[in-house]
Amino acid sequence: MRRNRKVKILATLGPASSDEQMIQKLHEAGADLFRINMSHASHDVMRSLISRIRAVEARCGRPIGILADLQGPKLRVGKFANGSEELKPGQTFTLDNKDVPGDNTRVFLPHPEILESVKAGDRLLIDDGKLHLRAESADGKAIVCTVIAGTKISDRKGVSLPDTLLAVGVLTEKDRVDLDAVLATGSVDWVALSFVQRPEDLAEVRKIARGRVGIMSKIEKPQAIERIEEIIELSDALMVARGDLGVEMPLEAVPGIQKQLIRACRRQGKPVVVATQMLESMISAPVPTRAEVSDVATAVFEGADAIMLSAESASGAYPVEAVSTMASIASTVERDPHYPGIIYAQRSTPEATGADAISLAARQIAETLKLSAIVCYTSSGTTGLRAARERPEVPVLALSPVIETARRLSVVWGLHCVVTGDAEDLDDMVNRACRIVVTEEFGKPGDRIIISAGVPLRTPGATNMLRIAYIGADGVSGV
Repeated sequence: MRRNRKVKILATLGPASSDEQMIQKLHEAGADLFRINMSHASHDVMRSLISRIRAVEARCGRPIGILADLQGPKLRVGKFANGSEELKPGQTFTLDNKDVPGDNTRVFLPHPEILESVKAGDRLLIDDGKLHLRAESADGKAIVCTVIAGTKISDRKGVSLPDTLLAVGVLTEKDRVDLDAVLATGSVDWVALSFVQRPEDLAEVRKIARGRVGIMSKIEKPQAIERIEEIIELSDALMVARGDLGVEMPLEAVPGIQKQLIRACRRQGKPVVVATQMLESMISAPVPTRAEVSDVATAVFEGADAIMLSAESASGAYPVEAVSTMASIASTVERDPHYPGIIYAQRSTPEATGADAISLAARQIAETLKLSAIVCYTSSGTTGLRAARERPEVPVLALSPVIETARRLSVVWGLHCVVTGDAEDLDDMVNRACRIVVTEEFGKPGDRIIISAGVPLRTPGATNMLRIAYIGADGVSGV
């Protein structure tokens, strides 16, 4: 199954899309990988979804990636004696450590780390920002606040802290149990981490994962933006979680941050996913709004690796239509005459490494000679990532003997991943590349391709060779 676009689509599975037939329809409509939200999925549901995805993968013959999205810390206030309370701007309201029902002057906050970290002047946003408080004083046991905006608070509403760096890790006890269950399946390719604030937050997860899954950091905290280059360096990929970012930061700042994160990831050659509310109206409508179409198009023009559907595909009334609409928008944008120029203008200078120089040369040669495809042999995935970093106009085929690598690369811009055996020697490498280019319908006999690989073969991360080859008249060999 050949896609006619380079940006990838990540679709969330849920009540509307959990059976095998629907998963296959979503894949055929354009979903390249699937997200399992561990906030809602039990371990049995997760294992069942994985089994169904792998069954679809076997039938379709294309590697499909799976992302398990860990819930992360959920910061909430306690309960009220009356279930909810009306507040007035300007009044005093306290969050404290007393585990008794709240009233219109105070409420229990079951998070000592918040009580210990908040300082006078910090903002506290309740219920996705519907209630805005400002801390006037804090002593580790209670935070005395002034109500700035909003008039209502009720049981178990979420707390956001845009000005406060919390002394809490990204993994809750639930997350640790979920991560162990994810790793035990041996079939999940990516784990998404919520609440990343600093590079150190990734250390514990890396220690547990030991390279068995890719680590995708969800950027949803203002504190993460301040150290974003370090976080990207320690992550395998990034997700721009615009929903939570839009709560903790001014809404008007989110588009600029999205551009900043996409370009930072492209510089470092790390995949970046743009997520949240991309086609939100399609939860209940068969067509999106014009603004949503423009939003998706902007992410594609920026060169994001993947764009994500959340409730649209998980619980909406039109999951297949949402995926096909997103695929259609992306394909149309990539055919726009302005698209190549915009992508070219945003390319980063290659790093001073042999692999980067080879990838740059492969793109320049392929575009100058108008070759049919760039073929890169990649065992660990590094060569594929470097090829995608260049954002070439020419199709890129990533050939790997490791199916886990091919699945993980399914989130990467422009890569058409194929699982194939290791080449025996250079002649076999050329013949195999030509045969696959023809089989996958990227070229025909007489066309030319360029091949990048590492010599000696089967040496991870040693990309050091380029070879231009003609596809033979038989379509199965190269010259």
